[in-house]
Amino acid sequence: MIRRYLPQSTEELIQWYERYIAPVSLLAGFIADNIIFRAIDLWTMTFALALYLAVAVAGIFILNLVETGRLKNTLVLRVAPFFPVVVQFAFGGIFSGFFVLYSESAALAVSWISVVILALLLIGNERFRRRYRHFSFQTGVLFIAILGFLVFLIPLVFKRIGPEIFLVSSVTSLALIALFVSAANRLIPEVVQDNLRRIVRSIGVIFLIFNVLYFVNAIPPLPLALKESGAYHHIERLPTEAGVGTRYRALYEPVSWFKENLPLRQTLHRAPGEPLYVFSAIFAPSGLSTTIYHEWENYDEASGEWKRISTVEFPVIGGRDGGYRAFSLTMSSLPGRWRVNVVTKSGQIIGRISFKVVDVPEAPALEEKVL
Repeated sequence: MIRRYLPQSTEELIQWYERYIAPVSLLAGFIADNIIFRAIDLWTMTFALALYLAVAVAGIFILNLVETGRLKNTLVLRVAPFFPVVVQFAFGGIFSGFFVLYSESAALAVSWISVVILALLLIGNERFRRRYRHFSFQTGVLFIAILGFLVFLIPLVFKRIGPEIFLVSSVTSLALIALFVSAANRLIPEVVQDNLRRIVRSIGVIFLIFNVLYFVNAIPPLPLALKESGAYHHIERLPTEAGVGTRYRALYEPVSWFKENLPLRQTLHRAPGEPLYVFSAIFAPSGLSTTIYHEWENYDEASGEWKRISTVEFPVIGGRDGGYRAFSLTMSSLPGRWRVNVVTKSGQIIGRISFKVVDVPEAPALEEKVL
């Protein structure tokens, strides 16, 4: 009786996997990858992503060698139906890691396009198992993975960020995918020649899309990330103690615990003559030093536009787990909606602090905390 409900062959097992296990494994894998990638350090994450890429490349080669009949090892042929699943799993791990990196590294209001693309790749990865048998599809997905990986890796290696570093990442990814196609042409020339036009077209489109997204600031400035931020009534630097890094004393309006954990716009009730303060902690890897800016903007209800009020410049020195911390202030008396963009020298947005200012005759009750 039980035997009737068990797969009778490898092919049936694969079909059973696709129908029943794939949705569960997608959810479980995404949750696991989010926990793992958020818990490990930057270089361990880099190694994990590189390992996924190596598995994907090896799986693509073996899959196509079997498909063309060039690899005839009995053991390999027996497990060959699983190779699309292996390649799919490797790409799923890569895109899960990218989703964590890209969603953490910039304001969602700005980088939502790249985050949505990664989410679609991650979800679509579980729906296109049969497509992984097509070399042109494999190569296109591999190019996205290589380009996404190098956009993250190259700044770590050179300890710099900016348009020129992104272009280095883009060109290097083109060189690597060309090397992959060249190697495949030696091993499986008939497959490459049949798919070459589609490969060139897909790589060109992907390359163009990534570069457009970067230069319209839809791709966050990896590996920088906004670790902590907020608007306050007052911030001051505390005296430095031996063995303790820079600390700040901040005054804020207490709110109920559920409001504190909901993504709601913060409200500051400002007394006459009181300045506005914003705090940010920017993570940068050790050795990477750059300049970031706080761009203070107020929403003009009459024109329906955000008006730049001031810009404050800060140096950022990488290596601190909690991020490089700094604050800025404005004496502007304008009420209403405010936002402070935390941006790089080239204008890429690392994060955004949004809040509303309501003028009141007397200062509200404030509490103190150390940042």
